Amino acid sequence: MQLKDQLSRIVFFEKTPRRIISLVPSQTELLHDLGLEDNIVGITKFCVHPFHYKSAKQVVGGTKQIKIDKIKSLKPDVILCNKEENTKTIVEACEQICSVHVSDIYSIQDTVELISQYALMFNKPKEAAKIIDKIQFNFKVFQSFIKDKPIIKVAYFIWRNPWMVAGNKTFINYLLKLNRYKNSYDNLERYPEVDISKIKEEGDPELIFLSSEPYPFNEKHALEIGRVSQHSRIIFVDGEYFSWYGSRLIKAFSYFKTLRNRL
Repeated sequence: MQLKDQLSRIVFFEKTPRRIISLVPSQTELLHDLGLEDNIVGITKFCVHPFHYKSAKQVVGGTKQIKIDKIKSLKPDVILCNKEENTKTIVEACEQICSVHVSDIYSIQDTVELISQYALMFNKPKEAAKIIDKIQFNFKVFQSFIKDKPIIKVAYFIWRNPWMVAGNKTFINYLLKLNRYKNSYDNLERYPEVDISKIKEEGDPELIFLSSEPYPFNEKHALEIGRVSQHSRIIFVDGEYFSWYGSRLIKAFSYFKTLRNRL
């Protein structure tokens, strides 16, 4: 069997992969929801869903640094990576061990494509179809909910020291647009560093979102940024719903509706 991953790389398999290592938290959750728990032999320290995996599965490092010897010892049939989460060096090192599939996600359609590829790779067509149907149904309902809502200008912070935001060409920015939020920093690409003392003149957002991940923002940070943002309202948001794809999107649209109603 062979298929193209989302970087158009040809990935070969002699048979359906049985031993899986996932180096991407949202993809680990997707594998679980596809019914592949028994096939997952390795995860990262950031794979927190489902919770019991941290004690039931072998942790092979993070998303940017891996323990290559531990990965080898697990004798995987496939290693699942992501262009944004994992470096090119990691992908190349893993390719010396077994087949590597790399995802590249910027939209819901990309997510559907990934789930479809996993369905083929792991022979899970029915399970994948159920997940895709739920995502597409909930998305359609959400579109009806959000279509007449006013556009709100926001800044989405992901890191401190240095302060960093989500810019253009990110899945976060895509989801902000779906929610009719105008990203104050969509003129910048990826995850740029910003000077918060200039936030009013550079972005002037109505709302400032402080994400729950990857940086654990708290009230102290809200006060810090509030001193320079003046009239902006600061909101703590669940970063998993704004940055995780796969089966997490089934619940995401309900979260987005609740968040919007709070505003």
